[in-house]
Amino acid sequence: MRVGVPKEIKNHEYRVGLTPASVEELVANGHEVFVETKAGTGIDFSDAAYQKVGATILPTAAEVFARSDMIVKVKEPQAVEIAMLEPRHLLFTYLHLAPDLEQTKGLMASGATCIAYETVTSRSGALPLLKPMSEVAGRMSVQVGAHYLEKEQGGRGVLLGGVPGVAPAKVAILGGGVAGINAAQMATGLRADVTIYDINNDRLAELDMHFGSQIKTAFASKAAIAAAVKEAEVVIGAVLVPGAAAPKLVTREMLKTMKRGSVLVDIAIDQGGCFETSKATTHEDPVYEIDGVIHYCVANMPGAVARTSTFALNNATLPFALKLANLGPDAAMAEDPHLANGLNVSGGKVRHEAVAEALGLAYEPA
Repeated sequence: MRVGVPKEIKNHEYRVGLTPASVEELVANGHEVFVETKAGTGIDFSDAAYQKVGATILPTAAEVFARSDMIVKVKEPQAVEIAMLEPRHLLFTYLHLAPDLEQTKGLMASGATCIAYETVTSRSGALPLLKPMSEVAGRMSVQVGAHYLEKEQGGRGVLLGGVPGVAPAKVAILGGGVAGINAAQMATGLRADVTIYDINNDRLAELDMHFGSQIKTAFASKAAIAAAVKEAEVVIGAVLVPGAAAPKLVTREMLKTMKRGSVLVDIAIDQGGCFETSKATTHEDPVYEIDGVIHYCVANMPGAVARTSTFALNNATLPFALKLANLGPDAAMAEDPHLANGLNVSGGKVRHEAVAEALGLAYEPA
């Protein structure tokens, strides 16, 4: 198969779909790999490094798309990239279609087969291709929250871990999944006062056993969330419904009860966000303020630590990319139903039920 890797063009996005090591594996399996020039230079992967392992460097994304059968990316395709997709193409990347009707319609019109990292499953029902970026975003969320609590950043002027004689900041984490547990690990490491909220009692029990007395856990009722928002200096939204829009757990009315200079970090923004006042931002302009509360809603958080994120992502995606290239998409998905769960759009139809429901579109299984 001919595999193409275009340079990411989303605002301040430096990750790349395939590392040189991943390219080497594909070439060893008999595939051709085309990489757009400077696709990896933002994280110190030179064109020469790709050429050394057998890739062909092409000067433009248009040429990469024209010569490739499978396109491997990181972020969802931008409008100019969607325009280059054809029915013969297989697109393998993060899509996050639930809050993005325009992108979905563009992909449907292209006729391409589009497999989303975030809905590929494992035997246990987990999301193995979303997990590495959830780990990164979870850990970053605490760094971000601590930074924007600083007075010079417009925050409350509170040190996350406090000092002897002064209480630490209260951190409320909504969601006890991969992102939530990684946020908790960082927050407890900085000696914050941490509570995780979830609607799964079994998960709360697991978290209680894992962290012991380092954290508190609470069932995520509306009343509990309202109380948490009122008391916390940092609220981290880490809720995920696979393929679907994130539930709005923090309302505008709750926001008005928060302390001035508190910080909301919405990890779920790729799926529409779990705060009613969330709107996607970029690394160029990451925060905004509503009712005195700072909102950090960057849609590609892991892009800020692009080198770490690229290695972590490739560790997870390479086995699936190899399977798709070796067998072709139809045979690969027929053999692996968990990979088939990643299919979001093909043949001009929406193939993922949660995406279709979120967007009010017809769902037609493949």
